Order: sequence, then C-alpha cells, then structure tokens
Amino acid sequence: MIGIDPEWSWEVPDLIGLMADKCGVSADPRCRSGHDVIDPERTLVALDAFADRLGAVAERGGSVLLGTGHPHRLLGFYAALADALSAAGCTVLTPAHGHCVDITTRFGLRTYNLEYVRGVALVREPDANGSGCETGAHTHSPLPVRTALAAAAEGDGPLPELVIGDHGWVCGAGQLGFEAIGLADTDDPALFVGEAEGAVSVVVPLDDAVRSDYYRPLTRYVLNRACLPQ
Repeated sequence: MIGIDPEWSWEVPDLIGLMADKCGVSADPRCRSGHDVIDPERTLVALDAFADRLGAVAERGGSVLLGTGHPHRLLGFYAALADALSAAGCTVLTPAHGHCVDITTRFGLRTYNLEYVRGVALVREPDANGSGCETGAHTHSPLPVRTALAAAAEGDGPLPELVIGDHGWVCGAGQLGFEAIGLADTDDPALFVGEAEGAVSVVVPLDDAVRSDYYRPLTRYVLNRACLPQ
C-alpha cells in the first residue's frame, strides 16, 4: 500500500485494467511473463500534467517538499526540480533533517536517518559514509514523509503546498491530504490507485530503475514545459 488506504475495493482485474489504462501494460490477465511495456504517449501526457503542477506552484512562490525512495537513480531528477523551484522563488522545505525513522523491512526493524541532499529527502543507514553524499536506501515506506510532515507541522515554517517524489513520499503525503505528484513504475500500483481515487494528483508512468543520466531528457522536458530555469 506504501501509504495509501484505498476507499474502493480493488480486485486483481480492477488493478490490471487500471494499470493498462494508466501505463499501457497488457490488459490480459493471462499475460504472466516477459517484459512490461509502458506506453511513452501516456508518459508524455502525465509529464505535461506533472509540469503544469510545478509551474502553478512556482508561479505563486509556494513551498515544496521533495523526497525519493530511489536516491541512486532519481536523485538528480528531483534535485534539478528543487534547484529550479528555488530559483523561481519557491521555498524548498527540509523538515526533520537528521531525524531517525524506524522502518520494518523484510530483514526486520531498521533505523534510518532522514537527510536532505540538494534539497531532496532520502533515508540512509546511520553508518553510511559521508553525510551529504548521493547514496541512500531504497525504500517504499511512507514513514519518512510522515516524519517530515509532522516536523513541519510542529515547527514555525510553512507546510508544503506540493509534495514531489515517488513511492511512500507521494502516497503517504497524498493520503494525509497534501497535493502530491510523482513517478511510478508498473510494479507500484498503489500510486495509480491513489490517483484514481483522488488522493494523488499526478502519477507519471516510467521505469524508475534505469541509469540516472537517462532521466535528463525528462528533466529538460518538464522544466521547459513548466517554464522553469535550468
């Protein structure tokens, strides 16, 4: 669920139909092997909507929170957005920096540190080398964004008008009523369920585990569409 608490009853055929509609994967439930396919036209449509949300928050100089559960792959994409939004007059929030987050994994309970790299939140193991380096843990958990939002609510600063990210960052924020937009692969249907139910504003279907430099054309496209500096 990665932070989404669905209001509707979602059976397997419903999910397959949703993912076929949103991503372009096969709608045939008998298709159980081979590569998934994402329709690039659907990705472009969603990127346009994603960029429009960025442009809107930039136009009013709003506050934003960015976070990722895929720091090895997607940190550069989000960091470019953080830089552009900051240059446009937005406040890039960094609440709960250095706080501990306990996350239950298949290996048991693990404690991570919530940190920000280039304005983007991620979690890393306490013994990770070099604070501020571009390494972090892969996580689907909504607990990091809940920790950040709780700290923002308890502090003197603003709450985010827009949360940008993936995995639990989008689902966890959207479930709490914050406007949230993000990226999702075909094995993360929770984000698309959240979008279908109105808890998540925009989800862009794409492969979230390719080389980080492969996202640069998407970064340029989004910033151009949103009329943000690069």
